[in-house]
Amino acid sequence: MDLLNTLVDKGLRRETPTRAEALAVLATSDDDLLDVVAAAGKVRRHWFGRRVKLNYLVNLKSGLCPEDCSYCSQRLGSKADILKYTWLKPDEASRAAAAGLAGGAKRVCLVASGRGPTDRDVDRVSDTIRAIKEQNQDVEVCACLGLLSDGQAERLREAGADAYNHNLNTSESTYGEITTTHTYADRVDTVRKAHAAGLSACSGLIAGMGETDEDLVDVVFSLRELDPDSVPVNFLIPFEGTPLAKEWNLTPQRCLRILAMVRFVCPDVEVRIAGGREVHLRTMQPLALHLANSIFLGDYLTSEGQAGKADLEMIADAGFEVEGAGEVTLPGHRTGAGCGAHDGTGCGTHAGGGCGSHESGGVCGTAPSGTPAPAASADEPRPDLVAVRRRGAGTDLAPNA
Repeated sequence: MDLLNTLVDKGLRRETPTRAEALAVLATSDDDLLDVVAAAGKVRRHWFGRRVKLNYLVNLKSGLCPEDCSYCSQRLGSKADILKYTWLKPDEASRAAAAGLAGGAKRVCLVASGRGPTDRDVDRVSDTIRAIKEQNQDVEVCACLGLLSDGQAERLREAGADAYNHNLNTSESTYGEITTTHTYADRVDTVRKAHAAGLSACSGLIAGMGETDEDLVDVVFSLRELDPDSVPVNFLIPFEGTPLAKEWNLTPQRCLRILAMVRFVCPDVEVRIAGGREVHLRTMQPLALHLANSIFLGDYLTSEGQAGKADLEMIADAGFEVEGAGEVTLPGHRTGAGCGAHDGTGCGTHAGGGCGSHESGGVCGTAPSGTPAPAASADEPRPDLVAVRRRGAGTDLAPNA
């Protein structure tokens, strides 16, 4: 297929595909799916070999969020039966992180619900970062605390944070359908604040809420322009009690096409399979490792994930290997070796990876204008696969790692 040969050549050169080419990837048929995976896999292996980076989420504060993001089980007005608790103490968070590190994770992602941190919250998270790093000197720590105010990213960096996550989630034109309590521009501003403070920027998207192919391409091209080191790809977890509980629009095949498109547009960036892989990729998860070079280990923020032991077995069985703590995730040109950032080539000057985000979700209501996903791709609802987290942080039960 000429399209795939062109995309592989561009990916190896870090050249941006055209919008038409990115849309064409999403429009490929199931008959061509393995060809698409094989082509994107060449780009993935060129930049990242067969390494898989493991990341571990610690939910520092769960539920009770004042924001109205339609996809989130922690949102204002959510009726989802999730764990709700206030801030973990630094030693509690450190113990939670230790379980993930023992399971092979090299990055800990510290997440807290809310619009954004107060200065006292930044102090609290800074103490947690220091506690984790005192016990695990080589660990990477990423914070995900919502919208940042001036100076907060710098304080997190001084405390030892390596990265900051804040997802764009969807296209700018449809963002208002997700939430009314903050704007797309607010999110972009926070990613830029993280960059400016010397933190490795992590920002991704959410798929599966009836969005158009154009929306998906728009947000990925916007991410390419922001040039994060890490792009987590979330697939909507349709929690009962949220506005998107009935949104079941993904098949494993569509998830793979989305991941392939992201890899072609962001060839040398850490692409992470984030929330929802167990729900929507299911038995096709090993194929996704040919596209993404990073996953979360074990559970998510408010939902349970695949058992950590099963994650490790899947990686080994698929012929991949867990990335070691001493290995650098990103290619050399992205770690400050004389390459100009934001030059349109997908090359940055900041090292590190990034962390995932809040529970995956998307736009509520009817699909925005544009080309909708084909009706034939609608997935069968599988609410049995959406399991609320009842272990780990905020409980007396051992975490899944």
